[in-house]
Amino acid sequence: MPRSDTAAHSGPMHPPHPLPIMAPWIAFILCLLFPAVLGAEEKGGKAAIAPDSALDRLPWIQGPKQVQLDDRATLQIPQGFRFLEAKAARDFLKATGNRPSGQETGLLMHTRAEWWVILEFDEIGYVKDDEKSDLDAQALLESYRRGTEEMNRTREDRGSPPIRIVGWHVAPNFNDVSKNLEWSVEAESGGHRFVNYNVRLLGRKGVTKVTLIEDRAHVDATLPEFREILRSHRYSSGESYAEYRQGDRIAQYGLGALVLGGAAAAAAKFGLFGPLLVFLKKGWKLVAAAVVGAAMWVKSLFTPRNPREGGWRRH
Repeated sequence: MPRSDTAAHSGPMHPPHPLPIMAPWIAFILCLLFPAVLGAEEKGGKAAIAPDSALDRLPWIQGPKQVQLDDRATLQIPQGFRFLEAKAARDFLKATGNRPSGQETGLLMHTRAEWWVILEFDEIGYVKDDEKSDLDAQALLESYRRGTEEMNRTREDRGSPPIRIVGWHVAPNFNDVSKNLEWSVEAESGGHRFVNYNVRLLGRKGVTKVTLIEDRAHVDATLPEFREILRSHRYSSGESYAEYRQGDRIAQYGLGALVLGGAAAAAAKFGLFGPLLVFLKKGWKLVAAAVVGAAMWVKSLFTPRNPREGGWRRH
């Protein structure tokens, strides 16, 4: 399959809010989640599933076929792909040494296991798109870099190679027609470059989180087919972004926070850092996202893939 370079979109170069204080909080949360990240790194990555393996015997749905993502949406699985529904997707993740989030709605895999996609639904409420013109790509990237620098100090103590944020593979950008947010960070560690490509499909009651698991060498060639599949995603009646009604639950954070990991949701759900969140409501939206990054996001961002072993884990 020929490679095609993906153009990065750049946001405004002036940060909307002061950002230097973000790094310690990012590092603090990364350290809390650090053992899981290290375990993922040290134990390897994704590879083709051998025929007749336990994973191959999972209840795969072969394309072409339209599948349900729980009761919220549908997705068209094309020829050459196979799909696991929510429970089987979680079984797959556990069998490959990954910790399911509990939000999984499905897992899509190329039949040759060249690449695969995790789909989840986060019922955080209606995410307002009022930041769509203010996504500061440079400021968001610096947030990633500062947090990574802090985390690398702990990595050094444990004898692990540092992680370097290379830059945006695709800078955060929002499609105002489809209400999709996408971005991809390229990172490097121990001589290996890796990318996890993220899409957020905004709905009435939350966000469908889509993560493409692919290596850096092939991701550009994979993206056109991946995006074509995503275009078949349809929210069910009453679930789409356009069907918002007055009185619906509103998410406590916006598009910038989705890029940085959806931290405000965790803070609101578990009551963490209450005083800080009060402070953040005065305008420090990006800091909110940096404070309580979700474990699955951290693992997906910082754990590269080893082609010799199976799973979402990376090395």
